[in-house]
Amino acid sequence: MKIVGLTGGIGSGKSTIANMFKSLGVPVYIADIEAKKLMNNDPKVQRALINLFGVKAYIEGALNRTFIADKVFKDKALLEKLNAIVHPAVARHFENWKNRQNARYGIKEVAILFENKGQEQCDHTILVTAPEELRIQRVLDRDDTSVEKVKQRMNNQWKDSQKIPLADFVIQNIDLKEAKKQVLELHQKFME
Repeated sequence: MKIVGLTGGIGSGKSTIANMFKSLGVPVYIADIEAKKLMNNDPKVQRALINLFGVKAYIEGALNRTFIADKVFKDKALLEKLNAIVHPAVARHFENWKNRQNARYGIKEVAILFENKGQEQCDHTILVTAPEELRIQRVLDRDDTSVEKVKQRMNNQWKDSQKIPLADFVIQNIDLKEAKKQVLELHQKFME
């Protein structure tokens, strides 16, 4: 099975694009969702996070996402330590998922694909882009957060200008009808 890496900055609409592929019957692996599950359910990952952040990392056995996000988005070194715990666990989980699929290709949706050289494990890559103002508004509409916190998260991700040269395909996700057309074109290409 070919692996197509799908990425884009916060608020770009990569989950919307992933769901478009899913509606076509394509298996889709959402790395962020699986990472959250592993942080909540994998005892090895939980122990490592408690060692890194202390007992406040969990509240009544559930990941204290707000506490951790407040820490890591202000401290790049701490974010790197978090990623060093979570990313290998997600990579193992993805390999198991991939081995259970029976499809021509699958989508691996990853927020920071290029930042971690994840494109090296993909046959193709798609970058989803949108103007920054639209991305910020999407996140504000979706999450209980502030413009400042959204911009903090954006600052921990590469700019589109850094990612575009690394992407095989770029979907500009402003108009849903146009984005869906691009998804259908890519789907036909990947099915060849």
